[in-house]
Parts: sequence; structure tokens; C-alpha cells
Amino acid sequence: MDLKLFRVDAGCATEMTGVPVTLESDLQALVERNMQTMLGVRFLASEFPTRDGHGGRIDSLGLDETGSPVIVEYKKDTSQSVMNQALFYLDWLLDHPCDFQALVQRVR
Repeated sequence: MDLKLFRVDAGCATEMTGVPVTLESDLQALVERNMQTMLGVRFLASEFPTRDGHGGRIDSLGLDETGSPVIVEYKKDTSQSVMNQALFYLDWLLDHPCDFQALVQRVR
């Protein structure tokens, strides 16, 4: 199922035509450049490395208006594993709050 976007003008909704993204990296770059506008989230880091034996990389990491981390993972295909991956990263962030706080301080 495709996500549909609409433009509403004078009470009339018109479906907008989408453009497919060929590479996940293209979508990631687009979202990171526009994270504040699209998601209301301040962009902090791309490919943020998790350490201590974890060895993962958070695709995009941001900060919401409450100061909480926002994890964005990109998948070209549908997969239930993306939720597991994001939850794994969230668990890592909760176990390593100093790493996240250090990133926030560096980006200010």
C-alpha cells in the first residue's frame, strides 16, 4: 500500500503525484536535509555508531521538542525487522545516555 499525499485548496483535496526513490541513501539524505520541516525534529547525526559490542549504526538520529531522541531507519522494501532494529537502537540509547548527551552538546 502506498502512502498518499493530498493538497487541500479551498476545501477540495487533490492527490499529489509521488516520485519513487531508487536508493535508501537518497531518501535518507532528503529526510536529513528536511527533518525539521517534515518531522518537527532537529537533525543530529547520520549513521550514528553504537558501541560497546553492539556494532550498529542508527541511520538518522534527531532530537524532538521535548529533548527525546528520535531514531529514523530507512528501508526500501517492507520488512517487519525495521521495528526490531529501531527498538534495538532505542534500547542501546537508553543504556548509553551519555553518548546521546555528548552528541547533543557537540551539535549545539
